[in-house]
Amino acid sequence: MGQGDVGLAERRFAVEAARVALEGLSSVLHQASGAELGELLTEVDGLAAVAGAARVSVTAEAVSRGEVADAGTNAHGWVREHAPSLRQGGAGHVAAMASAMTAGGALWSTGAGPDPDSPTGMVVGEVVTGRVGAPLATAVLREVDRLAPRLRPEALPTVTGALLDLGVQWGPSVMRRLRPRLLAEHGLPGELDGLQDRLASGALLSAPVVESGDLTEYRLLMTPEQSAVLEAAIGPLSAPAPDDATGQRDLRPAGQRRVEALTTVCRRSSALGAAGADGAAGSAAALHVTMALTDLQERTGCAEVLGSVAAGTLLAPGTVRRVACDADLVPHVLGSAGELLDLGRTVRLFTRAQRRALWLRDRCCTYPGCGAPAAWTQAHHVVHWADGGASDLANAALLCQRHHTLVHTRGLVADVLPAPDEHGRTVVWDLTPGSYDRHLTRLRARADDTDRRQRARRLLLDAFGDPRDDTRPYELPPDDPRPHVAA
Repeated sequence: MGQGDVGLAERRFAVEAARVALEGLSSVLHQASGAELGELLTEVDGLAAVAGAARVSVTAEAVSRGEVADAGTNAHGWVREHAPSLRQGGAGHVAAMASAMTAGGALWSTGAGPDPDSPTGMVVGEVVTGRVGAPLATAVLREVDRLAPRLRPEALPTVTGALLDLGVQWGPSVMRRLRPRLLAEHGLPGELDGLQDRLASGALLSAPVVESGDLTEYRLLMTPEQSAVLEAAIGPLSAPAPDDATGQRDLRPAGQRRVEALTTVCRRSSALGAAGADGAAGSAAALHVTMALTDLQERTGCAEVLGSVAAGTLLAPGTVRRVACDADLVPHVLGSAGELLDLGRTVRLFTRAQRRALWLRDRCCTYPGCGAPAAWTQAHHVVHWADGGASDLANAALLCQRHHTLVHTRGLVADVLPAPDEHGRTVVWDLTPGSYDRHLTRLRARADDTDRRQRARRLLLDAFGDPRDDTRPYELPPDDPRPHVAA
């Protein structure tokens, strides 16, 4: 018996039998083997596909007969009433396809319908077989309507077929990505340029949504060209970078790596933009922050951003100490009474001549195992500027952005040698976590000892004079019982 020999009553009986079979399916799934589960899912999926096609056909028949109009509603309302499951979503797609199928006003069941070679006819032909669902079909028709005025007329069937075939494999989202290529290959002259121009007018970078103590949010929309430039710039920098010295994997999420790569690109651009500046390296677009001296020295409290759309944002002391090495940050250091102690720019930043000397000396990032070129690096104060470190070559080392952050996070210190060692290194890093604090403690102890010696020497000189000066007589204090001896 062929398909045409099966009447409506028999088909409705089969539909009900299929529904009953599927309702109790979960209770017998344990009887299926692993291979049978895959086969069963394929069978159920095929049934769902033809059921979806039947929904559209039944609705189209109701529209063409006038049943929908007689019910005092439209196709969408009729579908929602008689197909309750589609109230959760999908009723609009079924109604839209039914309307497309009956646009000519003919009775659908008689075989009348759109020209099978037209875009609508091609889509309808795929829908009634169950190969294309109503959601994809309506998306294809919308895209064809959008593209048709921009395409060569003879290309419409080719474009429609491509959208259907690729949509079946990848879903509706693929169509937006296909648009430029379809216009390039099948569009009227200048249409792709027009698309790019229209996209450019919609590109935007929003102002930051600043929440102090939380992430700052931007919204970014770019043209394909702009996106390609951005990805070319940050792609190599955002790749995972394992620590060659320790073998530790780069555990940063991809999103974090991309943000840090973008920040690195911006830093490089700022450095290049300031190439002609005199004195300390840096650009005019500086970030100003205010912070108490005690907080900066003791790594407590926080700094507050001044004078920009990010005003009021709080930065951690560790962040300020790191950025103060070589970034466009102007720290307004305040004393205990709130008085301004230091703007810290000219004495804090390395000069352009010093940076050139560092490029010549270090050649690249000095962190073990890193070969980032000198142009990608920042000049790091080995003894931090906040701890009194001088901005001179003996206290400087080149570090890329990632290792600059790591050095501050782990608290690492380096030894700057007067001449390269046997391995060609001028900067030798102590990778033991906390080595910087231990080094700083030793420096301060030596400084305290030197200070005590100098104070003692000044006391002796005040009391007895300089022994190298033989013109001053040696005198005992007034209460000294020993006899006075003149020089």
